[in-house]
Amino acid sequence: MLAVVRVGTLDDAIELINRNPYANGTAIFTGSGHAARTFQRKIQVGMIGVNVPIPVPLAFYSFGGWKDSLFGDTHIHGPEGVRFYTRAKVVTTRWPQDAQDGSHHGGHMHFPTAV
Repeated sequence: MLAVVRVGTLDDAIELINRNPYANGTAIFTGSGHAARTFQRKIQVGMIGVNVPIPVPLAFYSFGGWKDSLFGDTHIHGPEGVRFYTRAKVVTTRWPQDAQDGSHHGGHMHFPTAV
């Protein structure tokens, strides 16, 4: 559903939007950079458009709503969707070399320090 609502002031618009239990997307049409910055900083919505009618980003960005517009814990597109289906693993290794020829004879295993 798309709704266009006119209000008297920018603060009225921000209050109206933030009171809504759904918070999928909203847009502001303005020639004022100050109004655009104020809107995007104060609005509690998942997708914000400035001078674009439908604020849906490309698929490699996370998108989706906040509040009752989001189902689950994460968004399905973008990095959050990849993280949902990915199990991270961290491997830390060290291969000490003692000689210029690459041999590993007698290499130390103590914690490295900056001297």
